[in-house]
Amino acid sequence: MDAKRSTLSYLYWLFCQFELITCSYLMEPWEKVLFYSFNLAMAGLLLYTAYICLAFHLTSALQLLWSFLGNPRENALSVVK
Repeated sequence: MDAKRSTLSYLYWLFCQFELITCSYLMEPWEKVLFYSFNLAMAGLLLYTAYICLAFHLTSALQLLWSFLGNPRENALSVVK
């Protein structure tokens, strides 16, 4: 019970810090809804894009690595040709 209370109070403290940094404590409730929804949408798009790009680059890098490790003699001959 005590750990849960301390965790909730820490999260509340972080939220208060966020409101102080962004000055959103001065906004009206409807402005806060727009501000927070826009920020959450941008963060979601950023995370989604990073996930997609990271997956694509890791896949292509692993394919390149496996092609180098697959048959070294064939790769050397293809470079010479």
